[in-house]
Amino acid sequence: MSGLNASLGYFVAAVTFVVSVRFLLKKRPRFSFISEFTSSFMLVACWLEVQTIVEVGEWAGGLGPDVTLTILFVVLLTHGIICGDASGNPSLAVQKFMKLEATTVTTLLDVAAQFIGAHLGLLAAKYYWSLELTDMHMIKNLMISECSTSLLVSVLQGFFTEFACALVLHIIHLNLCRRSALIRVPLIAVLLTFLSHSAKGYTSAYMNPSLAYGLTFHCSGFTFAEYAVVYWLGSLTGMTLAVLLYMGHIPRIFVKNLLYSQKTRFRVPKTDKAEMEIFTYQFSAAKRRF
Repeated sequence: MSGLNASLGYFVAAVTFVVSVRFLLKKRPRFSFISEFTSSFMLVACWLEVQTIVEVGEWAGGLGPDVTLTILFVVLLTHGIICGDASGNPSLAVQKFMKLEATTVTTLLDVAAQFIGAHLGLLAAKYYWSLELTDMHMIKNLMISECSTSLLVSVLQGFFTEFACALVLHIIHLNLCRRSALIRVPLIAVLLTFLSHSAKGYTSAYMNPSLAYGLTFHCSGFTFAEYAVVYWLGSLTGMTLAVLLYMGHIPRIFVKNLLYSQKTRFRVPKTDKAEMEIFTYQFSAAKRRF
């Protein structure tokens, strides 16, 4: 129980940091990319602690899978509520660029901020583990150099797993983007938790390039390029196909709709042949009078 209390304090500290930075940036909209930095930082730092609870807490602390799933859901729900439009996900930043909702410079700044936030989130978690506040964190600190990779299948299987999960996530996200946050945020949190748990024996379905970079790229077992193919290319490919299926085209590349024909919304009602002849006769008679 002491381990969970320490983890709760860690989560609160990460949330407090993000809320403070976002409050300071309210009057400086031009620095919106820093919101992406804090969003990515919070996501990676908190998810690493959830991983610790899963890897160590389940056998050292007697915590069941239901507890760890609940913690992950609460973390994702809190992240969605606090960070709002700042997703901390490079795939969503690129999606906005493809939909002509963001410029090239804005997208590059957002993506760079997300990866920097992910890296600092990893460093913050390592520092926290080095304090060894509980037995669980002491064991995790000893395991840092030998962390277990999240990629438990071949590169090809991993690519298709991330691709399929990203496709489902972005299709649903695109359909929910105009809905109220009260509906959208909990549903996305549930979906992310479900996909992550379902793909636990494959890739853990991060569907977020910067999150995957912070959580598993530093672990041995695969090269950087192999991780990139699975977690970066797989996620971006799934996102691109989702945009194409949802919109019928990719606005940044194609102007014409490739999948769906834009039919006239209102149809002119068909007129009976006899009525048309009467109308033509009356029109001709009225014309002769003038």
